[in-house]
Amino acid sequence: MSEKEKMLSGMWYVADCSDKTLYEERLKCKSLCYEYNQLNPLKSEERKALMKKILGKTGENFLIEPSFQCDYGYNIEIGENFYSNHNLVILDPGKVVFGDNVFIGPNCGFYTAEHPLDYETRNKGLEIAKPIKVGNNVWFGGGVTVVGGVNIGDNVVIGAGAVVTKDIPSNTVAVGNPAKVIKKL
Repeated sequence: MSEKEKMLSGMWYVADCSDKTLYEERLKCKSLCYEYNQLNPLKSEERKALMKKILGKTGENFLIEPSFQCDYGYNIEIGENFYSNHNLVILDPGKVVFGDNVFIGPNCGFYTAEHPLDYETRNKGLEIAKPIKVGNNVWFGGGVTVVGGVNIGDNVVIGAGAVVTKDIPSNTVAVGNPAKVIKKL
């Protein structure tokens, strides 16, 4: 089984530069992200077309403000009426799926990669990809971090600066580090 097949299957895999396929895919994606981040904001059609090349699936109505960074792109899906403010980072060896009407504040990160706690194993370059799923009508305040293996329901507000390490149920407001539900909507 290839390292890419392991990655996509949620198994431990080697993510370093020794795997030519993953390395070249990351390099291609990062090159496209660089190109996107250099485009003039007035070139909205070109920006949209380039983002459609980067991401695995998009709705028709979306806007991602530069700077945007991701690893592979093909593991990211965004729904209709998606908006992200500046400095969105999605580390996507695992699938990251956003529903419709998702709004993301500036400086947010979605990280599916996880590394072994044991340093000897970690030093071998292993990681595992855990997916992130975000429902419909979700708003992330600025500076939010979401780690892999998390599901966020529909109609959720995640307060600025929150670190989401566990599932957040629908119709709630969650804040803090780690994020905790403080209100039902």
